[in-house]
Amino acid sequence: MKKDNKKVIYWLFTGCFLIFIMVVVGGITRLTDSGLSISNYKLITGTIPPIGEQAWQEAFALYQQYPEFQKLHSHFTLEDFKSIYFWEWLHRVIGRLIGMVFIIPFLYFLATKQLTKKTIKKCIVLLALGGFQGFLGWYMVKSGLVDKPDVSHFRLAAHLTTAFLTFAATLWVALDLIFPERKTVDKKFRNLIIGGYVVLIFQIIYGAFVAGLKAGLLHNHWPLMNEGKFMHETVYILQPFYKNLIENPSGIQFIHRTAAYLVVVFILLIWFQSKKLTRTKYQLKAVNSLLILVVVQFLLGVFTIVYQVPLALGVAHQIGAFFLLSAMTFTLHRFSK
Repeated sequence: MKKDNKKVIYWLFTGCFLIFIMVVVGGITRLTDSGLSISNYKLITGTIPPIGEQAWQEAFALYQQYPEFQKLHSHFTLEDFKSIYFWEWLHRVIGRLIGMVFIIPFLYFLATKQLTKKTIKKCIVLLALGGFQGFLGWYMVKSGLVDKPDVSHFRLAAHLTTAFLTFAATLWVALDLIFPERKTVDKKFRNLIIGGYVVLIFQIIYGAFVAGLKAGLLHNHWPLMNEGKFMHETVYILQPFYKNLIENPSGIQFIHRTAAYLVVVFILLIWFQSKKLTRTKYQLKAVNSLLILVVVQFLLGVFTIVYQVPLALGVAHQIGAFFLLSAMTFTLHRFSK
């Protein structure tokens, strides 16, 4: 049987699709404040939601023991609780499904010798990333069960960024199988794409900081911040100064909205510089998709801020980041291999 065949590629793309769905549901979970509705972790039995009135009352009673209910949602009825429980439960179920979709076919392909040694090593890394992602999810939830009804924005950033990177790594492995040929690489141009990739990851991390601290609800003007200022004085209000870069919601929003311009500049550079090269069909599609997606994502970011993060725009902005990272990964692969 041929190794690294189409079935393996379809399997990897299925994993990519499920990670995408998980990120979308994760965004809805965060924006609806549903992430702390399930305060325990049961790998097997947690797959089944409460069944019957008594089971729901027990789940609600457990939720009432933690800060989110006591400090924010003390007015919640059982029906209110059920609505937020659904999104967190769905998020966790999809996480378990991803684990099964990765592990079971991997063992099958391994047993039937349909993977090359190189692909086996890459898949083991993907499995490790997936497992680490699951751990980070629970580690993040734990931070919101102690004294404050919010998860740590650092842990949220680690959880979200790892999801994005797991997706990117899975896509990269699939692309390695689709495009196995080698060709001459323009290292200078490839390094420019790597620079853009690093800036985009930085922007995604700060996007998670903005989400974790609800910084999108501040300074809802564009292109300037409140009172017609490029940098509002609240951006640098904390002492020592470095805390404004990692803990101050105003400072973090300023970095996120300013770094957006840097992402745009890098992608424009990539697009213009690529015109000097002899491009293949897929390379041309890659850089053109980058240009289109960065414009869409930039506009989504502006509208999300101006309209004070409505659910639809918040989710759309997160999806936009996902697609932009996909395009950047595809571009880097096509100009690296």
